[in-house]
Amino acid sequence: MKVRFTPSAEAEFLSALGHIQRDNPKAALDLLTRANAVLSRLARFPDSGRAIPEFPELPQREVIIPPYRFFYRIKGKTVWIVAVRHGAQVPEQP
Repeated sequence: MKVRFTPSAEAEFLSALGHIQRDNPKAALDLLTRANAVLSRLARFPDSGRAIPEFPELPQREVIIPPYRFFYRIKGKTVWIVAVRHGAQVPEQP
């Protein structure tokens, strides 16, 4: 499977990385490295994420890459990252 970001999710992730990088470039690189590892695993095991606790009835799932939550859905042979939120944020319905 392939992992792809929707345009809005990509913008959210890049914004988070940019914000972190301004204060701590090493932390931004660390987050990017951890995200690559988790998203690579997701490509191999798309069901490895958990149901979103706030919205268990939805088909979307999430993986946590502290301190961020990556919300995703599976469509065909693609895992679509649909939103990226800081763990302190209350998520809106994806």
